[in-house]
Amino acid sequence: MSDDTPRHEHGVPAGCGPASGHVARAGAPAASSKASTSGQSHSHSHAHSHGSGANRRRLTVAIAIVATVLVVEAAGALLSGSLSLFADAGHMLSDLIGLIIALIATIVAARPANERHSYGYQRAEVFGALINSLILIVVAAFVTFEAVGRLISSEPGEVQGGLMLAVAGIGLVANFASLMILRGGAKTSINMRGAYLEVLGDLLGSIAVIIAAVVILTTGFERADAIASLLIAAMIVPRAVSLLKDVVSVLNQSTPSDMDVQGIRSHILEEPGVVEVHDVHVWAITSGRYVFSSHVVVERQVFERGATGPLLDSLGACLSSHFDVEHSTFQLEPAEHARHEERPHL
Repeated sequence: MSDDTPRHEHGVPAGCGPASGHVARAGAPAASSKASTSGQSHSHSHAHSHGSGANRRRLTVAIAIVATVLVVEAAGALLSGSLSLFADAGHMLSDLIGLIIALIATIVAARPANERHSYGYQRAEVFGALINSLILIVVAAFVTFEAVGRLISSEPGEVQGGLMLAVAGIGLVANFASLMILRGGAKTSINMRGAYLEVLGDLLGSIAVIIAAVVILTTGFERADAIASLLIAAMIVPRAVSLLKDVVSVLNQSTPSDMDVQGIRSHILEEPGVVEVHDVHVWAITSGRYVFSSHVVVERQVFERGATGPLLDSLGACLSSHFDVEHSTFQLEPAEHARHEERPHL
């Protein structure tokens, strides 16, 4: 590509080539592309909002509810002697810590990008989710150890079923309210998803405690409390592992599971003048914030006609509208350049 390649600012094309037949989703952010002497294009969108302000409000309300119920459950566990109620209180303590971390993460993630942090601080949400998952695993391990100890002990301990039932009922109502508050943000943020899953675990834990309390009150079988504790721990672990898996995927810069790389490649190849696509990479900064880069081999006539600008605009608009990719980089290159590249990737 010659050094005198002009720069272009164009309107965003609607499709991915004349044969695509696709319609951009309503509300998809527009891509703004620039052609430079290196043949690279950077597409940025600042219109896509993850509702960070709304998420902060949700988290603040949930923190107030969880903190109040935590005090009630901790007092109830001490007075009733219930391990399952203590397990649920411990789980709520981890939730409270996790929710506070999640709130801090949303505040940090909202800070603007700078030269040292070119993508901003959005990955703070991922680190918040990482801490949440580790807290859940520690709580599950502790509760399991204590529950097994009570089950094998000849004196499992006296449990006041009535008080246990009343406190667990309060926890159930509070957890359901928190769950409804957090549900709106759980679909768009890995950090909010972690907070949502923790409160969901509390809700299930409260149900387990209520069942154990009813069994104790009706049959006098006090080991039901320890069994309920093990059930709570069993519910915590899969959620923690699932969240941890998502965190590792983002930190490892793996291709997001909901991203169709072959579909992206097909869309790019539909563009007039495009011959080949290689070195395709897709990763996520945080949940729902995708980054894309690739080498695009084009016909020499594209360079000769000075048509790189419109092509870059069309490619950026394609990824933005069809795949929700907010930041895309394309290196345009002639076929002879692509042939001598070392070890090209897929």
